[in-house]
Amino acid sequence: MPSPSRVKHPVCIEICIDSVASAIAAERGGADRIELCSNLRVGGTTPSAGLIEVVRAGTSLDVQVMVRPRSGDFCYSAEEFEIMLRDVLAARQFGANGVVLGLLKEDGRIDVTRTRELVELAHPLRVTFHRAFDLCCDLECDVKRALESVILTGADRVLTSGGKPTAMEARSILTNLVQAAEGRITILSCGGIDASNAATIVRDTGVTEIHAGLRRALRNAKPAHTQVSLEVEHESEVQRFEVREEDVRNLRSAVDAA
Repeated sequence: MPSPSRVKHPVCIEICIDSVASAIAAERGGADRIELCSNLRVGGTTPSAGLIEVVRAGTSLDVQVMVRPRSGDFCYSAEEFEIMLRDVLAARQFGANGVVLGLLKEDGRIDVTRTRELVELAHPLRVTFHRAFDLCCDLECDVKRALESVILTGADRVLTSGGKPTAMEARSILTNLVQAAEGRITILSCGGIDASNAATIVRDTGVTEIHAGLRRALRNAKPAHTQVSLEVEHESEVQRFEVREEDVRNLRSAVDAA
């Protein structure tokens, strides 16, 4: 009996994770793929080599590694771009199946040239152009032009909520993206997707891949030194989050039922 991760599903489920425990939960719950990051509070940055290695050893899932040298915008200096080049090579070395990245120019347009360089370096790994797409200026005025720019980079898929806060709000835009892609690139929809709305999003848009977070706060041990506060943007720095197997399984069931 093959593991759930090796069953070919009509709709691929990718779960965003930042720990080994979450990777294992995603696999047991029936996910097809994981996006491996660090610092998910800021949208994700490049995970350590150690985390990539241990997750790779602990799961048979397709592992897509985030390549993002820092939080903030997606306009990178020459030094930051050099870091990204080296991180792509590290992801290949430590067994990733793909990388997740995206660059914008100072004017808000997609940086096709430097993104293509990273895509070519990553080969034969698959490449996802991440949600920098949702922030590019072209998306606001011309969805198809923005998509064409990503296609020119050679990326295999684009992660997007259609420029809206959630996929539910962007169903018509996601539909247009799927149609404009014409099979040249995969639209990986994201933005608040869970078991309650996944079937609607899949049916209404025609997407064949969805991306979800599903993290829940863990009950932490009480700190011994209670007078010290490590608050960051109103979130406790000592609070931890993980993906739960049952939430992934519920999402899998909802999508399969669609």
